[in-house]
Amino acid sequence: MFKSIFSPIKIGKMELSNRLVVPPMVMNYCNEDGTATERFIAYHEAKARGGWGLIITEDYAVDPRGKGFSRIPGLWDDGQIESHSRLTERIHKYGTKIVAQIYHCGRQTNHFVIGDQPVAPSPIPCPVNQEMPHELTVKEIKELVEKFGDCAYRAKKAGFDGVEIHGAHGYLIAQFMSPYSNKRNDEYGGSLQNRLRFPLEIISNIKAKAGNDFPIIFRISADEFVPGGRTIEDTKAIAIVLEDAGINAIHVSAGVYASADAIIPPSAVRHGWITDYAAEVKKVVSIPVITVGRINDPFLAEAIISSGKADLVSMGRGSLADPEMPNKAAAGKFEDIVHCIGCMQGCIERLFKNIDVKCLVNPSLGREIEFAIQPAKVKKKVLVAGGGPAGMEAAIVAARKGHEVHLYEKENVLGGQYRLAAVPPNKGEVTTFIAWQKRQLNKCGVNIHLNTELTAEIVDEQKPDVVIIATGSKPIIPNIPGIDGRNVVTAHDVLSGIVDPGHKVIIVGGGMIGSETANHLANHGKEVVIVEMLPQIAKDEEASVRQYLLRDLEEKKVVVYTNATVKEIGDDEITVERDGKKEKIGPADTIVLAVGVKPVNNLITGLQGKVDKIVSVGDAYEARKALEAIEEGYKAGLEA
Repeated sequence: MFKSIFSPIKIGKMELSNRLVVPPMVMNYCNEDGTATERFIAYHEAKARGGWGLIITEDYAVDPRGKGFSRIPGLWDDGQIESHSRLTERIHKYGTKIVAQIYHCGRQTNHFVIGDQPVAPSPIPCPVNQEMPHELTVKEIKELVEKFGDCAYRAKKAGFDGVEIHGAHGYLIAQFMSPYSNKRNDEYGGSLQNRLRFPLEIISNIKAKAGNDFPIIFRISADEFVPGGRTIEDTKAIAIVLEDAGINAIHVSAGVYASADAIIPPSAVRHGWITDYAAEVKKVVSIPVITVGRINDPFLAEAIISSGKADLVSMGRGSLADPEMPNKAAAGKFEDIVHCIGCMQGCIERLFKNIDVKCLVNPSLGREIEFAIQPAKVKKKVLVAGGGPAGMEAAIVAARKGHEVHLYEKENVLGGQYRLAAVPPNKGEVTTFIAWQKRQLNKCGVNIHLNTELTAEIVDEQKPDVVIIATGSKPIIPNIPGIDGRNVVTAHDVLSGIVDPGHKVIIVGGGMIGSETANHLANHGKEVVIVEMLPQIAKDEEASVRQYLLRDLEEKKVVVYTNATVKEIGDDEITVERDGKKEKIGPADTIVLAVGVKPVNNLITGLQGKVDKIVSVGDAYEARKALEAIEEGYKAGLEA
């Protein structure tokens, strides 16, 4: 079935056992001095053990002033070689090849990260980072060329199988290549040949220091998706020149920081959305082409390679969600694969806060040693109250440890409120994780009790050692005149299909739940109004997810009132106060409440003194996002 992805291929003289690639992703797992931690090594080792053919590590800075994040790796100094040698040694035990991506972020950083002014080809700030960079002199450019070569040589000494030059995503090399960011008129600016001088000198320098046989991959943004930026036609021309300069493969991505959703697209973006760009580059070069971009399933990867669009497939967040994906695919264990759902909560949302990366569907990411599931020395009886994602995760982990686990869910289905998260447009992949959890519950032998609410009486009867309370949350019903009207329902009622809200709908509350409910209704032909008391809607969404959501709401002509406090609800309208003045909004068939949720944890009080260990997780502890809920469920199962 997978004749393409599991066939060998060569990049220069480096032979890979398969075509599945872990692309570079900043994780913030290293020490601030650029040396590798055990956490950084174990994270990569999990992928090598999982069967990936090639791992391209993240952003090895060639200079400390080239760091874009606090805890990325570096090879700007000989003292860093030893720790990264331990990384390559561990990876090679599994037959996986490992390549170090080397880079300088240029203007796409801040002084609080590097302790200095950013540098760039021209004194133009990155639209996102908003810091004026120092314009590099020719002397400084030549010095950076040497640093790239030195970094590559250190990578070779550390045991890496090659390097990837980061010429994508708006970093320094990309800044030189693009008229969007390069406004120079000397030998490093102006014509295409001049703008390519910097990367070509780097390639030459690497070959001189690391040898012609040391493989070089070049990563490039096919289209920068910014005014005046490079397009695919520019990139094809550049690819020809790069191949002639001696690179061994080209890794086709997209975007810069000002178009960051193209670099790391959320679930609103279609799968394999830039594979056509890779196919265009493949037409003009004879070296292997790697594609990337919302590819989260081995069947997708197989189809892409079989269709001839690329030679290798990078599955970045797919490898975060499930580092064992290649091995599972090869063994035909498709239902055991955990798929990335494009939520962005654990990866990008955390990364751009300059903290370590997590994964909603894989709580053990970056904690492979700490969160390893070991057989329990003492077998226990564990009762879990609530069959949402936190409760299911707790039950799965506890059962994998060998405990007797009983899961109680008062509804007739599992999934809790997270089932409703899959209803709005672009969120359907949420169901893949719920379905995975349900399969694992059965596989692990968890005793599932549907239509059964866990009570103190059941606990008295079962006499468990541990009770994990994952009873979730319920909608907040504010104290507003008219709130009890027959025309007033909750967003949960709408998303679950309990009520038909009619054609004209007013949604009270413009956070994540309210805005996504509005989008769901508007995409199904409803006339929708959002009323929000804050200045903006959907502020609790990750930035790129929010971007697509707002765009969709605007296209569907959803009317938004901000800074508006609801004072009264009538039969077909509401009264709000804005800027000290009252006004009526309507008419509407239905008023939908989406003003937040509060924990449901009444069971705790009745269990005091009955059980040795009681743990609350997820919304039952505090209403937050699924990222925190699932992690807490995993930890509760681990510590049961």
